[in-house]
Amino acid sequence: MSMIILKNATVFDGRSAELLEGASVVIEGERIREVTTGTAKLPNAQVINVGGRTLMPGLIDAHAHPHISSLNVGDATQFRPTYFAHHAARVLKFALACGFTTIRDTGGGDVGLAMAVDEGLIEGPRLFYAGRVLSQTGGHADMRDHRHVEHELCACRAHSDSLGVIVDGIDKVRWAVREEIRKGAHHIKIMGSGGVSSPTDPVDVCQFAMEEIRVVVEEAEWAKKYVAAHCHPIAAIRRCVEAGVRSIEHATFIDLPTAKFLTERGAYAVPTMTIMYALKAEGAKLGLPKRSQEKLEETLGVGLQCLENLHKAGAPMGFGCDLIGPLYTWQCHEFNVRAEVLKPIDILRSATSVNAEIMQRSGEIGCLAPDAYADLIVVNGNPLIDIGLLAENGRHLPLIMKGGRIFKNEL
Repeated sequence: MSMIILKNATVFDGRSAELLEGASVVIEGERIREVTTGTAKLPNAQVINVGGRTLMPGLIDAHAHPHISSLNVGDATQFRPTYFAHHAARVLKFALACGFTTIRDTGGGDVGLAMAVDEGLIEGPRLFYAGRVLSQTGGHADMRDHRHVEHELCACRAHSDSLGVIVDGIDKVRWAVREEIRKGAHHIKIMGSGGVSSPTDPVDVCQFAMEEIRVVVEEAEWAKKYVAAHCHPIAAIRRCVEAGVRSIEHATFIDLPTAKFLTERGAYAVPTMTIMYALKAEGAKLGLPKRSQEKLEETLGVGLQCLENLHKAGAPMGFGCDLIGPLYTWQCHEFNVRAEVLKPIDILRSATSVNAEIMQRSGEIGCLAPDAYADLIVVNGNPLIDIGLLAENGRHLPLIMKGGRIFKNEL
């Protein structure tokens, strides 16, 4: 088993605003064995002098769609799986180079992609996936437009594609949850409201009946999983939190009372800011459908207020980007957007320990502590003072490690 010592490090552990100076981190195999300010000496260990730089947990993107290769999501869901895989490989390699050692795929990723990463066929972050998203007919994962008449049905008479499965009624919803869990999903994702990329639903409408959402939560909890829900409007957020959803994705229009309600119920929010900026800047020229461009305008300008309301309410905020197609290169811009409202320590916690909590992986990822995975990055400078160090696509990261394996070392 390989042994590595990272010495002379200034450690941010994923939580504390107090950095640990002059530390050594001992790595045995894929996990951290020890964090000490004393002398760490082990025979045959590889020793790397961090030179006083910041050593911290690898970043986590809790809202990603690496397989979606086009801004026209309806078209993208019809591409061949081999094409999906090659696009995802490019996206995941870029993410790892930016310091993201974990990705939570919130729709479309599957066991094949996760296995390819785990076995080293694809170089990228560790992948936790939802499988296909659950959507009602005409919901945010129903990519059929008004002209669509014929469609392929799966065995349960539910329309499906690479992104989602369309299910209506308690029995079909229950089947769909069980099917994704059978295929290894780490969590279940539902579409709780309309969205920008779908062709027929307004952004501000609620989706799924309450009893359907409750069945999703029930089935997921029985399997020791949790539910994430795409929600833009206040009503959708409240309904999903009331039904027991753990992770509210986007929360775009959330107000302060709803943010407090979410906090009181023990739910989490994962705002996704950078996708709005990226779509505004490049969407039209890169093929974002006209209807989606129109819906995008409804969400612009409210993102920073979303962050402010969640922060004022003390809501636990995750860090996600929601980028699709060629916009994956905007991933690190999320740090810059959040810095307009939040302090660096809050952003860092979101991108490490809070995301790990959301994913029910505390102590394994998003932290720098004994027994955690050795998913680590070294930063030239102090990101607690300058969060922009993480916003330049890995330029200020001389070392990137995942599971004890070094992917980049410029020290």
